[in-house]
Amino acid sequence: MTYKVKLEVFEGPLDLLLHLIKKEEVEIYDIPIAKITDQYVQYLELMEMLDLNIAGDFLVMAATLMHIKSKMLLPPDETSLEEEEEEDPRAELVRRLLEYKKFKEAASQLQRKEDTQRKVFRRVGSVDAQEQLEGETYFEASLFDLISAFSQTMKDIPKEVFLEIMKDEVTVEEKIHDILHLMVKKEIIPLSEVFSAAKNKVEIVVTFLAILELIRIKAITAIQKGLFGQIEIVRNPEAVM
Repeated sequence: MTYKVKLEVFEGPLDLLLHLIKKEEVEIYDIPIAKITDQYVQYLELMEMLDLNIAGDFLVMAATLMHIKSKMLLPPDETSLEEEEEEDPRAELVRRLLEYKKFKEAASQLQRKEDTQRKVFRRVGSVDAQEQLEGETYFEASLFDLISAFSQTMKDIPKEVFLEIMKDEVTVEEKIHDILHLMVKKEIIPLSEVFSAAKNKVEIVVTFLAILELIRIKAITAIQKGLFGQIEIVRNPEAVM
């Protein structure tokens, strides 16, 4: 597979950390650094396996987490404890996360206002996916939500299917065409349903890359009706199908 997906529009390392903290239902002030570090590295490995362009910031954060983890595993310095209480190795990271979270929430509020304003004047036409979702609470799924769904799909594949070798190679371009063709008939589709059509590991990976590319070009949107809930993909009525 030589197809590379560039993800300039997607989130950075602090978003990934916030995603993991929410997923584990832990407090930012008391991050289980060993567990979060291991999960962070697993996400990077998945992104590398998918041939996604990982920004250097992700690798810097990985090194920072490893450093904090190693400091917390070391026994406390008794001499420094006698002089003054040593600062928690996680303190600086917590400050950065809290500050970033504050700006991210402010941006989300502005986005919600923009979405509300967009609904004031509606195009005249047939009922589309957006109208079907009107009145329901949902939000856009992040890249890391999508990677979580991809990871779970890979775990759920039976071994005999996982090891199956494809006779005909499936390309990302072909899979994009298949998904768009499917969404002409059905404008809202559970992500699990799209993955279930894949016959083996390679096709699942190609399907995931096709979905990322469709999101990037704004042909579709990935949504959730609750935190870490089922992900659905919705056709963008403005996109040319």
